Amino acid sequence: MRLDLPREPEIAERRKLDIAPEAATHGQETPVSPLTRRIDRLLEMARSHSVRCNDRPSPKRERRREQGKERSVEHARTPDQRPRRTHAGVAEEIRGLRLRPEERKLIAEAGRFRVLAVDDIARTIYEGDKRALQSDLRFLEEKGVLSVVSVAARNDGLRLFSQRIDAVSLTHHGESLVREVGALPLKQKLYHGMVKPREVEHDTQIYRAYLKEAETIERAGGRNLRVELDFELKAKVYRAIHEARKADPVRDLAEIRREAAAEFKLPYIHNRIEISDARIHYEMDQGSRAAFSDIEVVTAAYRPGHLRAKAQAGFRMYASASDHTRLAKVEDEHHLLDWVMKL
Repeated sequence: MRLDLPREPEIAERRKLDIAPEAATHGQETPVSPLTRRIDRLLEMARSHSVRCNDRPSPKRERRREQGKERSVEHARTPDQRPRRTHAGVAEEIRGLRLRPEERKLIAEAGRFRVLAVDDIARTIYEGDKRALQSDLRFLEEKGVLSVVSVAARNDGLRLFSQRIDAVSLTHHGESLVREVGALPLKQKLYHGMVKPREVEHDTQIYRAYLKEAETIERAGGRNLRVELDFELKAKVYRAIHEARKADPVRDLAEIRREAAAEFKLPYIHNRIEISDARIHYEMDQGSRAAFSDIEVVTAAYRPGHLRAKAQAGFRMYASASDHTRLAKVEDEHHLLDWVMKL
């Protein structure tokens, strides 16, 4: 005898729906319980409710956001409010930029020597404070005053790993800015941009040689130092030779060169005008007498004949410690190294 239960067809249908598809196919798997499905539905409803609430503009949240924007505008730093990171002096405003003494000295030296090594700037101008230097370099680079580039160092086959040099040079805007900084001789020529990246290592050492030579000059009483790089010296010599040949085309070229060398007080050796890397002009006896010193940075790439000619010219020669050691390995140059000072 079978008793018909009320709502039996409806209960049977609901039991069929409670079985997951995987369970229907594989009878051994445990079906998902109604409690798990209920929890999943509740979590889905909570997520959808949260999304709808976040999409609604909250007056309190908008008010806090606007107040934060107003405070950031009020407390935003302007160039006039840049913090002073050292105690070298008070910043000076030049064309709307507040430049501290270190920054003014940095751009002035970069203008005089065209290119400076970041390590040399940190050691000399910033007295080892690399953090302050990096901050100033970022600021000056953002303002378009200078550019910082990383170039490959000279590789003569003796270095196991390639090295790079971080170098600084002025932009055209930076050069015009330096002319308003002051504290430079009137005849001091300024430069901007990097001409030969392959010679950056050598060119940056000219600044180091200048610092050593300037110290010697000032100890002897020299004042008002002015730098004349080989770019300027070569331009003057070539211009004088060109004008002389233009005036008298049949004149002997060697005679013209000898005359140009004498005009600019440059040595003439083996039918060649020797031009130093830099010439330092200065005044002696309280400005009553003018003098100059020619400096040359020699490297391991210099051939013996080239090095000998620089020595005969009477230039004050400098070399880095590594280049000085490599030059010492060549026997023919031992007697010349006595005149080469280490940087």
